[in-house]
Amino acid sequence: MITTIGFDADDTLWQNEAFFQLTQDRFTALLTDYAEAAHLQDRLLEAERRNLGHYGFGVKGFTLSMIETAIEITQGRVPASVIAKIIAAGREMLAHPIELLPHAKAAVTALACDHRVVLITKGDLLDQERKLAQSGLGDLFHAVEIVSDKTPAIYKSIFARHGDGASHALMVGNSLKSDVIPALDAGSWGVHVPHRLTWALEHASPPSGHPRFLSLTDLGELADKVETIKATRNI
Repeated sequence: MITTIGFDADDTLWQNEAFFQLTQDRFTALLTDYAEAAHLQDRLLEAERRNLGHYGFGVKGFTLSMIETAIEITQGRVPASVIAKIIAAGREMLAHPIELLPHAKAAVTALACDHRVVLITKGDLLDQERKLAQSGLGDLFHAVEIVSDKTPAIYKSIFARHGDGASHALMVGNSLKSDVIPALDAGSWGVHVPHRLTWALEHASPPSGHPRFLSLTDLGELADKVETIKATRNI
């Protein structure tokens, strides 16, 4: 039986990428005298990819990557006023109110009745804790795991610690690369709930032929789908 349900947070339960893209647009507007917007965005993405191993995921690493890109693009001539505006934009992101996605609370509430539900998210520790507290969902989760990355080994460890092992778990998220594919590789079910915006570094091809892969339109379908799996599959 499926006994444990893992939920991603950003862009699965609440909005996230939209705020990154808005801030990226502000960043390119600040540097419009130095380079075309498309070139600035490409250079920023390169910096983000390069810095993941140093800063991890989240707003703080994104802000540092914007500053680094501004310095590189301007060959060190970026005005201090622009750096100050980039830092201010990062702080605004860290203070932005939470916007729950449709059906998020209902889905977690329904599944928490008969399963262990675990929040499994990447990002800045303080920021993710803030967002969870503001979301009103915190009391619904049996456990919260804020991790540096999402790999099959991490999923196996979490589902063993908070459940009956990965084979009895299901992971739900908007990212095929982070939420679905490594969970499948760990032996769990992987449920993809697409979001209209997905960070370029989270893109991956859907594992369409995998027997434990599902894709839903939104979280409103999740509880019924879990019950269908439990009723019809020999898992």
